[in-house]
Amino acid sequence: MIEVSGLKKTFGDVVAIEDVSFNAADARVTGLLGHNGAGKSTSLRVLYGLIQPETGYAKIDGIDVSQDRITAQSKLGVLPDGHGLYTRLTAREHLQYFGRLHGLADDRIEARSAELIRMLDMQGIADRRTEGFSQGERMKVCLARALIHDPRHVVLDEPTNGLDVMTTRKVRELIAELKTLGLCVLFSSHLMYEVAKLCDDIVIIAAGRVVAIGSPEEIRAAAGVDNLEDAFVLLSEQAARA
Repeated sequence: MIEVSGLKKTFGDVVAIEDVSFNAADARVTGLLGHNGAGKSTSLRVLYGLIQPETGYAKIDGIDVSQDRITAQSKLGVLPDGHGLYTRLTAREHLQYFGRLHGLADDRIEARSAELIRMLDMQGIADRRTEGFSQGERMKVCLARALIHDPRHVVLDEPTNGLDVMTTRKVRELIAELKTLGLCVLFSSHLMYEVAKLCDDIVIIAAGRVVAIGSPEEIRAAAGVDNLEDAFVLLSEQAARA
């Protein structure tokens, strides 16, 4: 389980987030929504352990990220908003490299790599250097890299951004499979259809604060509208005016 409570972070005079709190449960998909500048990325970076909050905490299975960052990070599979790859390495070599960084034995890396290559339909690109890969091919490698150590918590920041239809479908199928396997999945997206289809729970952040938490149905009911996109816009605008 991912627990976030009372997070505050400022950059100079700018309050990026204030009193951000939410949970993401195991065997459920939790969507984190927010327009650009709302505080979503700052909240995720605290969760990754990239920045320290001024107040509050983020915990992974009860482990405070700020107090024991390495152990907490070992429980996370993260696809951040920057998907950098080493262009001279093949897809398989990326998995081997990151598996070793996580301290996996070579036989475990080989078995897990084979499993992920099959799961993400990467057989045709596994032994090619990533230089020149399409956006969809790069995304597959980054997803496999995030999952190589078999984490129980997966954080995906806009995983289908810029992908073609077939790769987008594969990523959505993967998210659904991770849920079925009992993992805690936290992901962000700007595609309301995707959020409505995949998410059990939704957290909306606006103006640096959480303004709504609930199922897609509960979010629509809270806004008094039938469309999730309309609910997101209405609740975000209300927060901006407050």
